[in-house]
Amino acid sequence: MSDDHLIYQASDGVATLTLNRPHSYNALNLPLLHDLRAALDRIAADDSVRAVVITGSGKGFCSGADLTAIGGVGIDEAVRDGLNPLVLAMRRLEKPIVCAINGVAAGAGTGLALAADFRLASDRASFVFAAFAGIGLVPDSGVTYLLQQVVGQAKTFELCLLAGAKERLDANSAQALGIVNHVVEHDDLLAQAHALAAQLAQMPTRAIGYTKRALYSAPGRTLEDALEFEAQMQAAAVQTEDFQEGLAAFLEKRQPVFSGK
Repeated sequence: MSDDHLIYQASDGVATLTLNRPHSYNALNLPLLHDLRAALDRIAADDSVRAVVITGSGKGFCSGADLTAIGGVGIDEAVRDGLNPLVLAMRRLEKPIVCAINGVAAGAGTGLALAADFRLASDRASFVFAAFAGIGLVPDSGVTYLLQQVVGQAKTFELCLLAGAKERLDANSAQALGIVNHVVEHDDLLAQAHALAAQLAQMPTRAIGYTKRALYSAPGRTLEDALEFEAQMQAAAVQTEDFQEGLAAFLEKRQPVFSGK
């Protein structure tokens, strides 16, 4: 990875991606965005990796886009060519992503967290959705879409426009709103995130991928379309080796051992 902006580690079916720009609270510059995309492509092609953990080094998770580095490129260009493809790649990755939010997530950092499938937050974590409005910008990195799906339109307006650029939503409040799945003690965060990812890595990978497709496409579908898409995903799932193993284990009254195939 370029200049170690991103640390990639993999073991026991879990790849851990650590944003590694602690001096800027892991602000997203173009090299880091590039490395994240490359890492997701690598994970997608590696059958030995069946789950992902994303976290940050130092005291912060991600403070958003590095405007000092991106500004010269053009923010709209950075959004279109850097942030947008990253969010889409996370949602389209047919392997589960656990986000371990170890500190502040602000601006595009909140979008990065929302794009994950599961979010665990340290009890020291916080969220600043109004970081965009605080400097005269519009929420990006999927926040306008993803946050509404979690908290609704009215609360999204409040968090993005009225919370204040310096006001932080603490981890427990974020959990109460459904933004994070669980809040854990700071020192236990990575262990808990890896335990969850390891659990997911033992599950049928193809079925998880098909479930992601169905869940994330549902908001744009009618009920009839969603039902038909579920049937299509089910048809694909029954062709997998994991379904055969799951069915055999059910009939034999034993625990299944899934291969991810």
